[in-house]
Amino acid sequence: MGRLVETGDQWEPYRLLDPSGSPVAPFSVYVKDLMAGPYSPLTPRSYGMDLLRWWRYLWALEIEWDRATRIDARDFTLWMKLADKPVRVHWRHRGKGPSEIPPPRTGGPALGSPNPVTGKPTIGKKYAPNTRAHFETVLRAFYDFHLDLNTGSLLVNPFPLVRNRRSSRANAHHNPEKGYEKQRTGLYRPKIPKRIPRRIPDEEYTKVFAGLRSHRDRALLAFWVATGARAEELLTSKQGDAIVGQQTIGLIRKGTRDYQELPASPDAFVWLRLYQEEAWKKGVPRGRKQPLWWTLRRPWRPLNYDAARMMFNRANELLGSNWTLHDLRHTATFQMLDDPDMPPAYVQHILGHKYLSTLDIYNRPTRDDVITAGLAHHARQEQKKIHPPPAPPAPAYNPESLSILFGDATR
Repeated sequence: MGRLVETGDQWEPYRLLDPSGSPVAPFSVYVKDLMAGPYSPLTPRSYGMDLLRWWRYLWALEIEWDRATRIDARDFTLWMKLADKPVRVHWRHRGKGPSEIPPPRTGGPALGSPNPVTGKPTIGKKYAPNTRAHFETVLRAFYDFHLDLNTGSLLVNPFPLVRNRRSSRANAHHNPEKGYEKQRTGLYRPKIPKRIPRRIPDEEYTKVFAGLRSHRDRALLAFWVATGARAEELLTSKQGDAIVGQQTIGLIRKGTRDYQELPASPDAFVWLRLYQEEAWKKGVPRGRKQPLWWTLRRPWRPLNYDAARMMFNRANELLGSNWTLHDLRHTATFQMLDDPDMPPAYVQHILGHKYLSTLDIYNRPTRDDVITAGLAHHARQEQKKIHPPPAPPAPAYNPESLSILFGDATR
């Protein structure tokens, strides 16, 4: 029931429609407030998906949005913990009956199980804790916004803070020997496990690179690993942003929308030149203001994130791995931090992080490092069994000490 549609209007980029096709007014007002704040243009879509899921629950139970209680929020949170995620229908099969849709492929790893190549868990059937935490934060902020506006008959926020955080005198009885806890913890917010960034090993990266089909894909992969840019950021580059003489490439940052030039490797520009020569011969538009990355087939269109992700997933399928485009950013970060002559402050600027402390997550040992160190430890233990170290000498008194204490016996 209902849907989230893209309008193309820069003041209201997304609109939430009810089952009859009418806009949901509380969402429209909230989106305009988001667009006035320091948020990314993609934030309304991200928030809209969470609000659409909540509105479908309200429509199913015939509950008005401003009449929802904390009991409703609690029940919906429990449903998200227990229910399976809806299975998306491939675009080729949309509009077909259930009997016309072929059954899903079998034989792959079970949902949620670790990938045999990367060790990363596959996407599970249930809603992940990150998804549920994002939903709780969005709904709490949405209802706080309308409580401040005194919209409708809304009296309480269905998604409150933790009980001991609602008082204005939070931490009034704080023990000075203990640290302060977070003040904005939601009552129904799940605990999010701390994830360690994963890098793609050199041998696996070589296999992925060899599985790519075109010079464009190889140039993209080389730039992602060389610059550490986010996948969607590199796709914003224009043809004039790739400056070969300075060995830099310019792009638009995701959050601040600022233009920034990033250094890249010589190999990346070699693959870029091969891709451009091949694309220009086919008729791809040429010009400094034209997009740098294009589709490989007519009609020529600028390459978007979804197409780039599917390109990378095809290379993953050849290896049976589940690396992501964001793992390329982690790989670039690890390579820069492993260089002792590369100051972390420069790495922070290249990655576009606001705080230097964000790089602390890369100081934790990765899964491969832990396993390698553990295996090396067991190997050393086995060597000790085969070649035991020599026995230490028997303890004895120092003759010089005895001579000082008792004198020389030969006198």
